[in-house]
Amino acid sequence: MLTIEKSFDWATFAARYWDRRPVHYKAVLDKAVVSAPFAETEVFRAAVRASPPPGAMAQFTVERSQQPDPGDLLPQGDDGSFDGYDARLTERLDGRRYALIINGFHSFDPGLWTRERAFYAGLWEQVGLPLTGAITTLFHGTYEHSPVGVHKDRFATFMFGLRGRKRMRFWTERPWAEPVSTVLDYQPYVPESFAAEVEPGDLLYWPASYYHVGESAGSGPATSVNVGVPREEHHAGYDLQDVLVGADAALMGGRDGARAARRLPPVDAALTAPGPDGTGRLAPDLPPALRDAVPAVPPDRVGEVSLRRWTACGFEPVPAPAAHRPIRDDTVVRGDARFPVLWDGGGTCAVNGHTVRTPFSPDDLRTILSPLSSGDPVRVGDLPATEEVRRLLVSLESFRGITRVE
Repeated sequence: MLTIEKSFDWATFAARYWDRRPVHYKAVLDKAVVSAPFAETEVFRAAVRASPPPGAMAQFTVERSQQPDPGDLLPQGDDGSFDGYDARLTERLDGRRYALIINGFHSFDPGLWTRERAFYAGLWEQVGLPLTGAITTLFHGTYEHSPVGVHKDRFATFMFGLRGRKRMRFWTERPWAEPVSTVLDYQPYVPESFAAEVEPGDLLYWPASYYHVGESAGSGPATSVNVGVPREEHHAGYDLQDVLVGADAALMGGRDGARAARRLPPVDAALTAPGPDGTGRLAPDLPPALRDAVPAVPPDRVGEVSLRRWTACGFEPVPAPAAHRPIRDDTVVRGDARFPVLWDGGGTCAVNGHTVRTPFSPDDLRTILSPLSSGDPVRVGDLPATEEVRRLLVSLESFRGITRVE
């Protein structure tokens, strides 16, 4: 049922396992051609950043009880590391089991996000960029099993083991007959399952079609990061929402996705049109709701959304921009050849999932940005010396599309 591999490359993975069956890569991440995307210290730092109020991204469970206001049970900077955090929780919870889950995880650390995109660039070359952004989720704790129990996602999942040992249990199809989507007490179905024990340095993959549950496999806490790539139930409404109202990090990563839909223009008519007729053709007109909404979309909005999605490299929401800093003629900067600045015919530039509108033509932008695309150092004074160029460079630096060479 489960294949174990001891070497890793994207071409072999895509040919043998993608959307087909699970595979367990044992202790291969340090040997991969591209460095592993997650390091323990970086992951802890992101967990601390994700935890303060309002904390909509973090969920905390004690035994089977969801904590609506976990307060200081979430990671804090004073903990110093996951070891310090675990020691504090052991004392606070008197040995009770706990689960920390943080959604939209990559958006809390630009360095982690950059390495994650570099790692997955090889997969996108094989299978294409996902229609909607892949998600990153931190799982940490001593929980007996996943708080939601046995379930199935719409995502193909990659699980990276960081600390401790964790068991993932799988079923090729739904093991129960009842009309429910998840089961907490799944012991009667264990004999039909197969499992993998994930240790630090392991990478485990399973397709979206598999039912699964995570379990503790040792006495101590385990830490893993899951990357989910959407494979099922993609709705055109996701893309439409992006065009009409824009992507919002809190909405995309939060638990209540319905909030995003409430931002659409209010209309009385149904959003959807009748399906194909007997000839297989769609209705010739947009449904009334779309006719009301689409005229309000700026002509260049679709191009802007496309630029943002391509430069996010498959992972949204993206980290927030950094603060603006003045740039002088003697400032030396360089771009990142892996993640170059893109632009369209309307003067909009994009890098790392952020866009900025400029007064420049495509030819002007090529003159300004081409010297940066190689990754070689460039003195700002050697670029066209206008105030608009300086403003553009300031924005690109805040998007982390260029960095200073000290």
